[in-house]
Amino acid sequence: MKNIVYLVLAMIVLSSCQKQAKIGYVNNGTLINEFQEKKDLEAKFQIKEEAFKKRADSIGKAFQAEVQETQKEAQRASQKKQQELMGGLQQKQQQLQQQMQYEKQLLTQSFQTEIDSVIIKVKDFVKDYGEKNGYTYILGTTDAASTVMYSTEENDLTQTILEALNGTEKEVAKETDKKE
Repeated sequence: MKNIVYLVLAMIVLSSCQKQAKIGYVNNGTLINEFQEKKDLEAKFQIKEEAFKKRADSIGKAFQAEVQETQKEAQRASQKKQQELMGGLQQKQQQLQQQMQYEKQLLTQSFQTEIDSVIIKVKDFVKDYGEKNGYTYILGTTDAASTVMYSTEENDLTQTILEALNGTEKEVAKETDKKE
């Protein structure tokens, strides 16, 4: 009987000595989408995409003018010459389409590479924040895939980390401006 009492007492003492886990969470979507570096990156690529579209439209208009000119020329030519002219146009159209697809793909890949580095930067920042502030866990959640079903507002670190993250970026930008 004494042993059972000692065992229960020992278990109570040991369980009370355990460190309480400090847990917080962030809304991943808000954190990434409101990160100023991501917004700047999207603006940069929006400009690049608009320039690409203008260039593609310009090339398309030039090709249309060439088609109309070739059609006029084909009307005065023999059937064999017409086939050669139209075949040349089809080949040029395919080349232009392939070139535009390739350039669009390069633009998309470039954006994806840069956005991936932004996401890694945010993850690393959250990890450092957690370590520096004594968190055992910082969970991530989104509206689409909610991993945190309930929490008090004090555990929501989204705005705190976002402000720290954007503040860090402003400090880095200021230091870069000073060096230049």
